[in-house]
Amino acid sequence: MDFQEKALPERPSQALQPARQHLPSPYASRVHRGLTVVLLGLLSVGVVLSLLQGNWLTAAATAGVLAVALMPFFLGRRFDIRVPAEFESLAVVFVYASLFLGELRGYYIRYWWWDSLLHTCSGFLLGILGFLLVHVLNEKRRIDNHMNPGFVALFAFSFALAAGTLWEIFEFAMDQLFGLNMQKSGLMDTMTDLIVDALGALVVSVLGYVYLRRDRRDSFLERWIIAFIEANPRLFRDG
Repeated sequence: MDFQEKALPERPSQALQPARQHLPSPYASRVHRGLTVVLLGLLSVGVVLSLLQGNWLTAAATAGVLAVALMPFFLGRRFDIRVPAEFESLAVVFVYASLFLGELRGYYIRYWWWDSLLHTCSGFLLGILGFLLVHVLNEKRRIDNHMNPGFVALFAFSFALAAGTLWEIFEFAMDQLFGLNMQKSGLMDTMTDLIVDALGALVVSVLGYVYLRRDRRDSFLERWIIAFIEANPRLFRDG
């Protein structure tokens, strides 16, 4: 099967120029950075308070959540990749909502819809990640593989659903090996999570498909792509 879009014009040299005017403003970046700092600060305060109260398990768990939330920063430093503020804030917000509020503060139990909401959001975010990944590769002149918009959307959807499936396998393994209760109601929880993952991924895949078909250069997807390219020009040299 040929996934190449034979009729598409040369886009790499044209794709970056118009979109640069749509880069996130310095004010928006400061807002995202500020949100990240606030959430990391709340996690740090939670660790300190738990230690002062003698809740060692809670302190250790909160410290673990804090470490996970800091992973994008440390990975970026380790591999010399600058992560745009939007990516950092989304990662920290999701970790805070799922691990800290969901697991440690009992939101999964207190609010029946919390788990479904987060899985829908994760499907949406993973779909964006898959779309950004293949779209960046598609716009990279050195690779020269201008893919069909339908294939790009399908890749984003499949990427998100595969990641969601791996997470469900992880939950099952933790429950079986360590006697945890990550799956809550078992098969029903797993299938519900996968369904809402798929819905979130489907939404962003359809949006991405429409965006590519109309060749629009002012969407949030394009802004995020350009923000990452502008922050890491050495990764996108022509060759």
